[in-house]
Amino acid sequence: MINRDDMLELTRRMTPSRNCFTRVAGAYMDEEGFDNGTFNIHFGKLGLKETKRNLELAKAIPFSKTNEQLKEYRFPRGAERQKSMWPMLSALKKAKLKEDALLSILYEVIGENYRTDSEYSIFVFYGSYDVPRKGTDNEWIEGSEEVYDFLICSVSLLEGEYEPGKPDFGFLFPAFSERSSDDSCIDIFNADPENVQAGVMKKILGM
Repeated sequence: MINRDDMLELTRRMTPSRNCFTRVAGAYMDEEGFDNGTFNIHFGKLGLKETKRNLELAKAIPFSKTNEQLKEYRFPRGAERQKSMWPMLSALKKAKLKEDALLSILYEVIGENYRTDSEYSIFVFYGSYDVPRKGTDNEWIEGSEEVYDFLICSVSLLEGEYEPGKPDFGFLFPAFSERSSDDSCIDIFNADPENVQAGVMKKILGM
């Protein structure tokens, strides 16, 4: 189960004044799942309008309805984990989105398995959160417990030319559990919990 407070803690670092993201990459996809163009840019180079738009896309994933729209899933253990997208996502996180070849694989997997008859976008964010410590009285104290490095992916139907709408699918990797990184799990978002993107989910989890 995902702790709602953990997700809210993350979203408080997703504002223009307290931004935890350093890079955003993405692709614009046609109805058949082929990309019509990609981008990869340092977050600090975005203008204020673009910064706000991107933060809203990223924030929508952890801010969604916890354990309804956003659910935690565990990757397989042992050798079976290599059949999932865990190795690729781990490498992409380690590269801080600077490996376009890995991003191309992600876009291809989503393009082959995401169900839609509309054009859509895939935005991927790399963030780093210096998790502050809490005392026994639940008050913040000086110093940090760990640095949580993570990816957020947001898939949205386009509302206009290169204009993503609200996210329809996405994920947070690794999971943020008990205010700590858990790379054995991933939090997957489906805007409609009754009509999930099962194909993409199976590829991510190696099912």
